[in-house]
Amino acid sequence: MEGADFTKANEPMRDDMPEDDEDEAPRRSLFRRLIRYGVIAIIVIVLLPYLLLPLYRPSFVHPVSVPMMARLFTGYDRQWVPFDEIAPVLVQSVMMSEDGQFCNHDGIDWGEYKAVVEDALAGKAVRGASTIPMQTVKNLYLWNSRSYLRKALELPLAISADIVWPKKRIMEIYLNIAQWGPETFGIEAAAREQFGVSAADLTARQAALLAVSLPDPVGRQAAAPSRHMQNLAARVERLAGRSGAYITCLYD
Repeated sequence: MEGADFTKANEPMRDDMPEDDEDEAPRRSLFRRLIRYGVIAIIVIVLLPYLLLPLYRPSFVHPVSVPMMARLFTGYDRQWVPFDEIAPVLVQSVMMSEDGQFCNHDGIDWGEYKAVVEDALAGKAVRGASTIPMQTVKNLYLWNSRSYLRKALELPLAISADIVWPKKRIMEIYLNIAQWGPETFGIEAAAREQFGVSAADLTARQAALLAVSLPDPVGRQAAAPSRHMQNLAARVERLAGRSGAYITCLYD
């Protein structure tokens, strides 16, 4: 057609989307991917301890704790010792000092927890209510500082550990990863460091002193006890001597 202007028809078509929106789309996509990967990572971290529980059940597996891994490059002293090579009086002393109802609960002493909550609501000083399974999973998988998040992770882990591991295995792992000094872990290393004997040869008083040093492994030294430690140890020693009915899950 004469006089027709075909200039516009020959011009390249331009995208109607503004340049700012073009730049923003990849950013939004990257942000969504990061969020997705972050959620996956959190799920893996939360589930990993549960996946490791069955792997730690065989007696030939010697787990290491988080505090031990933190000293991987600086060094620590830990000598694994089987449960049957630990003096029964040490097991009795630790149990009566740390978790007297160990054989009777499912990983958590609900009665003790109820008492702690009632004391807190009444404004009284709150005492600890951690059982040996709770302390074991905390040492293996979690961190030491107190927080509601740690406790929320710790409780179901303790119940699961009590289901997956026999009581004797729980005690064996606990006694081999518990901290007894700045760089000392496990009862064998502690017994040799403090008293120069193996875990199998501990006396009743030595066992009691080691048991009462557990709440403060850096500040309390079993071989050089304070008067307060001596009083606590005397009480634990008496309880251990009468603990027969409380240790039936560990000894026939």
